[in-house]
Formats: sequence, C-alpha cells, structure tokens
Amino acid sequence: MTIHQISAKPYWINFLATLLMGIGLTACTTSGHAIPQSGPTMAQVYEEAMQHSNGTTLEQARDTVQPLTLNPNDDHFAYSRTMENEINNLFPQLPNPQLTMYVYPHLAGFDQAPVPGYATAFPLYEKVHYALPGEMVTS
Repeated sequence: MTIHQISAKPYWINFLATLLMGIGLTACTTSGHAIPQSGPTMAQVYEEAMQHSNGTTLEQARDTVQPLTLNPNDDHFAYSRTMENEINNLFPQLPNPQLTMYVYPHLAGFDQAPVPGYATAFPLYEKVHYALPGEMVTS
C-alpha cells in the first residue's frame, strides 16, 4: 500500500486571497462624483481672474511683456546663465577634426552623366562626443 501526499493548497487560502483583493480594489473607488457638479464654469473663473488683474485683458498683458535681450558689452553678460552657455560649459564637445576630400570630375550613373569636381568635408568620427562635467578638454 502506497500513500500519496497531496501538496495542493487548501481552498480557503485561495478564497481568502480573492476576498482581500476584492476589498482592496473596492477601497480605491470614490464615493459620489470626483468632479464637482456645481460651481462656476471655467469661463466665469477666467473672467473673475481677469477682473482682479487691474482691468487688463490677456492681450494687453501680452503687449506689456518685453523680450529679454542680453547685451554682450554688459559686465554681467559672461556670468549670465543661458541655455547655450549652460550646455556648452557643462558638456563641452570633444575635438572632432574635419577632413576635406576632393572628388575628381567623373562620369556617373547609367547615362554616364558628367559630374564636375568638387570638395566636400566630413567629420573624422561618426558621432559627436561630449565631455562629462568636470573633465578637461584641451583644444
């Protein structure tokens, strides 16, 4: 006589896990409406905000905005943070020499069309490489 041992989980563990997941999922729902059903409309909120802005409309406010111009002769220009100098200072490009190649006049294509000679330039490396912040770049 052989005794087989069954290693299946009791059914009550599966039932309990399903019950806990169901309670957890229903706890995440909201009661009632998540968006208020009464109150001012967006147009009314906008008009009220515009009335409190000293009587200026959006177009008048846009007209008063002046573009920021940096003067290179200003004493603080070198210390001003701009997008360009921030990127160039943090991540300077590593040197990538440019090679110049001359293509001699030749005939090209099925029709043997004449192509005049020309010069072209291309970088030595395929990609532009950048130094990490703090790395020294010597030119």
